[in-house]
Amino acid sequence: MRNHDLVFLKHFSMVIVFLIGLTVALILLGVYINSQQEPEPNPVAERAMAERVRPVGAVYAGSTGAAAQAAAAAAAAAASAGQVAYDGTLDGSVIYANLCGACHTAGAAGAPKLEKAAWATRIAQGMDTLNKHAIEGFQGAAGVMPAKGGNPNLSDEQVIATVQWMVDNLK
Repeated sequence: MRNHDLVFLKHFSMVIVFLIGLTVALILLGVYINSQQEPEPNPVAERAMAERVRPVGAVYAGSTGAAAQAAAAAAAAAASAGQVAYDGTLDGSVIYANLCGACHTAGAAGAPKLEKAAWATRIAQGMDTLNKHAIEGFQGAAGVMPAKGGNPNLSDEQVIATVQWMVDNLK
């Protein structure tokens, strides 16, 4: 009887060792087969990566670049055509407080502060010239005035009203 138990234990142990070996072999085979397949792309991760590496700006050179720059400007103008800044208000103080004051309060980029001395030579050129420079933009010796204060959604009437408000409120 004793010998019978030892033979059973020997055979049982061999079966267990065989099953463990088979399990390890199947795991290694599965890892190998899985490593041979291409991983599925994650569309969210791909979009995020494309956003991270996209160029910040563009360089326009030569006649091809000039055409691309003109097309980009036309697209920007068309996109902003239906938009009106500050709900179309003609109150110069509102537009000055929200837009113009950023430069004209501190004198940034050569912008004249609301002081009569800083505006005397500009006013001497006439209101038409002041309005034209504010609408179209101007680069002078003292600095740069972006067209419409940098907000293309302003209407010409809003710019003229704001320039008039600024001239009327010089100290």
